[in-house]
Amino acid sequence: MSLPQSLQTSVTPPELELIASQQLIEIIPLIAMEKTAFISGAFGPLQPPRKAQIPLWMAINLKLKKKCHIVAPEWLSVEFLQSRLDEEVSDLGFSMLPFRYAEISKVLLDVAPDDIQNIDKIRSLLKDLREARQAKSREGLDQLNREELSLSNLCSMEINEIRPFFVHAMGILTHLHRDASTEDQL
Repeated sequence: MSLPQSLQTSVTPPELELIASQQLIEIIPLIAMEKTAFISGAFGPLQPPRKAQIPLWMAINLKLKKKCHIVAPEWLSVEFLQSRLDEEVSDLGFSMLPFRYAEISKVLLDVAPDDIQNIDKIRSLLKDLREARQAKSREGLDQLNREELSLSNLCSMEINEIRPFFVHAMGILTHLHRDASTEDQL
């Protein structure tokens, strides 16, 4: 069975979340567990109340079973996000954010809202940050140039969102450039 045309050019958000679930995150375990080997590596041992770093997928699993508290990453704080939003609004370029910030923050806000301080403010800042970055992306795509393209500091979700349009636009620009070169030779 083949995928619909609209899905063939980009990865779906749930697939991006799955990829992001390999990122390591810090937890405070509520249970003791020996070091355990998985396909992606060995993790543990878990000894309460000592913090441990494990993949996000494992942290989610333990959190849903009420066997750990997830420690929010440093970048998932009001201060950090507010500074990035201010930077986003005042500067021409994109501010530095973790490459998978959108996916990880969505998962953490959905699964561990009780482990995150000022969750409503963080949700609001993430939404404002996303809107500011999307506006900048759209503005940048309006000025698309075949010779030079610089989209540094975009995160994976943002790259995924613009990929279908970008691929199509670059194809048209290449075609136009080829036609112009052919006319110049005649």
